[in-house]
Amino acid sequence: MGSPQAIWHREDWILGLNHQRWLERIRQRQRELQAVMEREGYPRVLLVQADPLEFLAGLMAACLCDCPVFLGNPHWQRSEWQQVLLLVQPHVIWDASQLPPVDIPKPAPAKQEEKGWILISTGGSSGQVRFAIHTWETLTASVEGCQNHFFGGELDAINSCCWLPLYHVSGLMQFMRSLLTYGKLLLLPRHCFSPEISLMPDIAAFLDPQSEQPYSFFLSLVPTQLQRFLQQGGPRLQWLARFHTILVGGGPAWPALLQGARQHQLRLALTYGMTETAAQVATLDPDQFLLGAAHSGHVLPHAQIAIEHQQHQGIVAPQTGQVVIECTSLCKGYYPQLLASPRKFFTDDLGYFNNQGALHIVGRLSRKIISGGENVFPEEIEKLILSTGLVKDVTVLGQPHPDWGQIITAIVVPAADSFSLIALQTCLKNQLSPFKQPKQWYVLPQLPRNPQGKIDQSQMRKLLQVDQ
Repeated sequence: MGSPQAIWHREDWILGLNHQRWLERIRQRQRELQAVMEREGYPRVLLVQADPLEFLAGLMAACLCDCPVFLGNPHWQRSEWQQVLLLVQPHVIWDASQLPPVDIPKPAPAKQEEKGWILISTGGSSGQVRFAIHTWETLTASVEGCQNHFFGGELDAINSCCWLPLYHVSGLMQFMRSLLTYGKLLLLPRHCFSPEISLMPDIAAFLDPQSEQPYSFFLSLVPTQLQRFLQQGGPRLQWLARFHTILVGGGPAWPALLQGARQHQLRLALTYGMTETAAQVATLDPDQFLLGAAHSGHVLPHAQIAIEHQQHQGIVAPQTGQVVIECTSLCKGYYPQLLASPRKFFTDDLGYFNNQGALHIVGRLSRKIISGGENVFPEEIEKLILSTGLVKDVTVLGQPHPDWGQIITAIVVPAADSFSLIALQTCLKNQLSPFKQPKQWYVLPQLPRNPQGKIDQSQMRKLLQVDQ
């Protein structure tokens, strides 16, 4: 697999954008960076773009110039922008029009050791934005593992149909798989299935319910997207069943969802992976899924997974423990700190291997919520709610939901009799990304806490059931 310099100028392999314009935009962005490099060395680039052409052009230009590039979320709100700007102190921001009214710090000096870094945003246990430090080599290792898993020793091209954000690892790796294996990448517009949307001819032809093009393509979905396909039904499900493989990750898929997919013969490959591992490190074979399997499958060739006690002692299958990953696609650390053990990653997941060597994920060690494929940390939301001064106590948790997997639920204790939930929601609107906004609210006179001050989770669940 090649370097960015060797393969970036491939012709007409991306469907859904003007390819010639994309190549021209890469060259333009390269020239902009080269001008900055004459003064700064390898400038840090903060890339915050929703438009696929602009995002991919900025990414490739930064990689070609070996400049560290931070992949940002266009839906960040004020508090997240403040965190990121203070952490990154970028020399270049693409696109500055996304910025809310915040102070932009003076760039810190460029660092030689950051040359070639590709930094992907992720959340931490406190809800703070973090960037996993990847390189072209770690992303390439992930692609090689995926290719070997599905095609063995054959170096077949991976054709990807991308309906996920490119700034997420799940969308980014679809681009990388198609780029590095000389496959095709088809970029689906967000509202491509709406009859009011005008589509490019090649996209419209691919989306035709009778099209046979999906037979040679991989599609990646989060469970919420799959649920919406099943609810829609009709010819679109027949079209979906034609895909070579449908990778499903970004959170656990519930039994009713999987059963519905089997009924329609959808070739799901349930995956396990994360930003830190550059996406999947274990994947279920679609044929096994259709036969009834509902686990995360076997470990990919570039990875090793162990199940350990929290004291970091190994466990014999099929006992449950902490999932620990070693892989060549593992990130180098969280910006700006490098991992002390760069090949071993202790996840916050609980799982076990069955007697056939398949990985089962059964729970989490942290309070992390996965809603619609997005990782959300309750601590961040709780802190912001308390900072409004409108409540005196709060807890945030994830409730099961048929569309989102989990729905973000906030339970608050008002600080005054004049409390207004609408006023509280308005305060949060410009502070939190939309996917972090609680979708369900409860107002209680007090929260059930034990003598140590911790929430009594079982009592809280009972209170919510009574309140419904």
